[in-house]
Amino acid sequence: MAWQRLLRFHPRSDRSKTLIGQPFDAERDIGLAVSKNEVVQVRIWSGSSVLSPGQETTEEAVVGQLLSPLAQEEVGTIRCIGLNYKQHAEEAGMTIPTVPTVFMKPSTALSNPYPTQLTTLPHETQSTMTGDYESELTIIISKSCKNVSEADAMNYVLGYTAANDVSSRSAQFATTQWSYSKGFDESCPIGPVVVSKDLVPDPAKLHLRGLHNGKVVQDCGINDLIFSIPKLVSFLSQGTTLPAGTIVITGTPAGVGAMRSPKITLKHGDEFGVEILPYIGTLVNKFVNEV
Repeated sequence: MAWQRLLRFHPRSDRSKTLIGQPFDAERDIGLAVSKNEVVQVRIWSGSSVLSPGQETTEEAVVGQLLSPLAQEEVGTIRCIGLNYKQHAEEAGMTIPTVPTVFMKPSTALSNPYPTQLTTLPHETQSTMTGDYESELTIIISKSCKNVSEADAMNYVLGYTAANDVSSRSAQFATTQWSYSKGFDESCPIGPVVVSKDLVPDPAKLHLRGLHNGKVVQDCGINDLIFSIPKLVSFLSQGTTLPAGTIVITGTPAGVGAMRSPKITLKHGDEFGVEILPYIGTLVNKFVNEV
């Protein structure tokens, strides 16, 4: 049986174990359920990674702690696309780009959903009060690729999840390069599940919302993307090897805090949800100040 939605987790029965599994309920928003401490039952798969999940077993488990679909050591350098929604380009007063804008986050930016992990606002962000959210669809690369065409690009896509490109706007606007301002520890939480590309043959039909303390601040269809999923994978692979496990966060739509009036900044105690429906569900993050 082919998998459709996989999650990586510690079971309630033994939180020293890390397992891969598929939730019983194909429609349930796993991220929201876990954030509310609801019981989430999972059928365990034999593999140790979503990159090689193995086979479905007869074993069952209840999620104790929900983890990011991939571990830090699996993702390498995180590829990030800026200004990739028409709505966002419009709110920023910028011309629609003709070539994707690329920056990178280190693997140490990867973090888990709430409540497994709280997302830290670093001293840099606290001192300037310019922490910001960016809700993003995320691509996971299934096998190593280089110089692939757009026509072949989807052969290298494992599936999709959600990400929050947590940013420090003061640091970002002070420079022309974004890797510092967006590369702090825990600045790239992903989850809650990885959804097979076979379940989502047309990702443009997905819909994304960002919720700041329960209020909808971003609301956009993935069909507003400037550069498609195949285009991004092909572009990023030119002259560059994308190893299996590479994640690509594909840009954010309109509604980021820095562009709103009045502005919204992330503060200690804030909660943010990146909701991508159907199938992916909600990546929940709760923020705390670095001490």
